[in-house]
Amino acid sequence: MIVVSPILKRVVYPWLANSGYLRRRADGGAFCVLTYHGVLPAGYEVGDPQQDASLVSAENLRAQLQLLKECYHVVSPDEVRDWVVDGKELPERAVLLTCDDGLRNVLTDMTPILREEGVSCLFFVLGVSAADNSQMLWFEELYLLLRAAPAGNYVLDGLGDGPGAGQGAGREMTVELQDRTQRRSAWWNLVKTLSQHDQPARKAFSERSRMRFGLPDQWNAEYTSSAAQRGRFGLLNRDELRQLVDQGMSVGSHTLNHPMLSQQTSEMAWKEISESRALLEDAIGSPIWALAYPFGDPESVTTREMQMAEQAGFQCAFMNVGGGFGASLPVFALPRVHVGADMSLAEFEAHLSGFHRHFRSRLSGATP
Repeated sequence: MIVVSPILKRVVYPWLANSGYLRRRADGGAFCVLTYHGVLPAGYEVGDPQQDASLVSAENLRAQLQLLKECYHVVSPDEVRDWVVDGKELPERAVLLTCDDGLRNVLTDMTPILREEGVSCLFFVLGVSAADNSQMLWFEELYLLLRAAPAGNYVLDGLGDGPGAGQGAGREMTVELQDRTQRRSAWWNLVKTLSQHDQPARKAFSERSRMRFGLPDQWNAEYTSSAAQRGRFGLLNRDELRQLVDQGMSVGSHTLNHPMLSQQTSEMAWKEISESRALLEDAIGSPIWALAYPFGDPESVTTREMQMAEQAGFQCAFMNVGGGFGASLPVFALPRVHVGADMSLAEFEAHLSGFHRHFRSRLSGATP
């Protein structure tokens, strides 16, 4: 794909889009779900393209919405709930907009565009957004911590044997932090390991690591120093969550703290799934009927989590892969198209139509 991908992006997808083929292909599927992760806040300058790769520009979002309105049918979360629960039909080329994590920019920068374009979105937020204070995604703060650490090799403390300790508890971990590639690799390994533990254990680990790196107490102050930084890195709080609903948007659950559920014990995973629903229902005063699995790929989600989602009272649950028209639609593993920052309008439509998924499957020899 290293050679093919640029050809697809710059030649094949634009040609297919301009010819109308992608739109015609979408007629073969009943329903498609898109996943966003927010909009780059006004005044924010991208410092790490990989870290910011899931946030689209305001201009790209507007162009995508206008394409959807012109050539497809953007349906509301309520229409999708009625389709899931009561079997009501959806219109042809139906597209649902969803957005994960609940960063503050979804209220300040994304929702105004959605309202101007006259469409609604299902925002999957964390249970911690039901609190009065704004927090940061634990795994994103961990990445920023590793990025701030001076170059070197470090032996980091284990997580002990207390509540929330998982496999490998108490073991020291060695990380090599030189270039950005090594830091991202160390970060992802830690995400999987720390997902085996509860949030207090993760927070304590990060604090011990900060001291090991020799960073000051307020090492991350720059990420709250301006409205743009707070919009990029802060999560919605309880009041902001209610503002989102008051502006006509819908809310679903993204678990309590966004761990990799497959790495957790059954007790911990159940708490993440079930308690998030209760907290968010209390915060917004209406039922939470949909769940989006954190990370949302086959490595992160097993049949155990799908069964838990149903047992916890959700009507449906969403993955973050495998989407596009023509995909199968299991109610507790609904596929979605992930919309990234570098996605051109033609590439966006290639994913939406299901062509990209089908093409990749053919190349790999898998079943589309």
